[in-house]
Amino acid sequence: MVHQNTEYAVGWFTLSLINAGLAQSKGRSRSNWWLASLFLGPIATFLIVATDENKGSGKAKE
Repeated sequence: MVHQNTEYAVGWFTLSLINAGLAQSKGRSRSNWWLASLFLGPIATFLIVATDENKGSGKAKE
C-alpha cells in the first residue's frame, strides 16, 4: 500500500512540474501555477490548456 501511495505522489509532483512549464510557455507565472498544480493536479492542467490567454507572446490571435 505504501509503494502505491508513493507512485501516486511522484506522478502528482511530476504533473505539477509539467504544468509549471506549460504555464510558463503561455506567459503565466511558473511558480504560481506549480503551487496551484500541487493542489489541483489534472484540473490545473485543464485550466492552463483551456484558457487561451497568451500574455507573453504579444501576438494577436488569428
